[in-house]
Amino acid sequence: MKPLNFFDFIHVDEYSSTPKYLQLTNSILSGIESGKIEQGYLLPSINELSYELDISRDTAEKGYKHLKKIGIVGSVPGKGYYIISTAFRCTLKIFLLFNKLSAHKKIIYDSFIKALGEHVAVDFYIYNNDFNLFKKLLSNKKGDYSHYVIIPHFMEANDHVHEVINQIPKEKLVLLDKLVPGVSGEYAAVYENFENDIYNALEQAREHLSKYHTIKLIMPKRSYYPMEILKGFYRFCQQYAFTSKVVNQIQTEEIAEGEVYINLMEDDLVSLIERIINLKLELGKDIGVISYNETPLKKIILNGITTVSTDFRQMGEMTARLILDNAKDHLEVPFHLTLRASL
Repeated sequence: MKPLNFFDFIHVDEYSSTPKYLQLTNSILSGIESGKIEQGYLLPSINELSYELDISRDTAEKGYKHLKKIGIVGSVPGKGYYIISTAFRCTLKIFLLFNKLSAHKKIIYDSFIKALGEHVAVDFYIYNNDFNLFKKLLSNKKGDYSHYVIIPHFMEANDHVHEVINQIPKEKLVLLDKLVPGVSGEYAAVYENFENDIYNALEQAREHLSKYHTIKLIMPKRSYYPMEILKGFYRFCQQYAFTSKVVNQIQTEEIAEGEVYINLMEDDLVSLIERIINLKLELGKDIGVISYNETPLKKIILNGITTVSTDFRQMGEMTARLILDNAKDHLEVPFHLTLRASL
């Protein structure tokens, strides 16, 4: 018989972005690790899980099937599910904290999870660029994990980010996408060099940029993108005598021939393309467009949009490798210019 306190240590967190079936399997694996669940243990029925955890029957069944796949759970028709092996030991339990969801963040997540392998538990949270939520999530989860993988991007500048991050033991910390000034000690990081990346990418595109006189960077006032991008942008324009401008609202910006636009946000790219089409300007001749972050759709739109982008798949793989190797290296992710018809 299963103990009455089974649901005291099996939890599904509504605030977590980790799929509920994985939260269920991770909780059961943690129960095995802690000795609360032993070999031969009879697990709750699908209906009981669904009722007690307020999840669908499909979710409960998917969780059990995942545990069967990795050799932890067996089943007997008419009797239910039970633990057939406790040899598994989940030595890695990772707290994964992203600033937002997007197409390229999904690439990072998928490659990270794939590279880690199946025998690793990952709890996934999103703080929507909100520092207070970021702080709350880290404070509530402190001490529960073998590693904390964090993307630190915020809408507003904040002088206290490093103080929150410094509370995490450095042997458990992995900073992802961005380094944070003031974070001390030896820790792992996989990051972009935002200033040099935009400068070097524009330098590679200089021959194509030479037919334009002005480069405009679309960067909303409330943006989580690092200010280092602005530094690299201005440095290139000054170095090669381009007129430069930072545009806060593309919807109201006057658009004219001889200009190149660099967009950071996907919504701004949609607005920009709509306006270019309405003005009957020829993309790649009258006006140029460079978009941050490579996605499959940008290969197709208007015969192809030129992109500047980190290798997001490699970012996820590099992060997983640091964890698996227990390394404390700081690794800079490659950044690529992909020239297409829009320039």
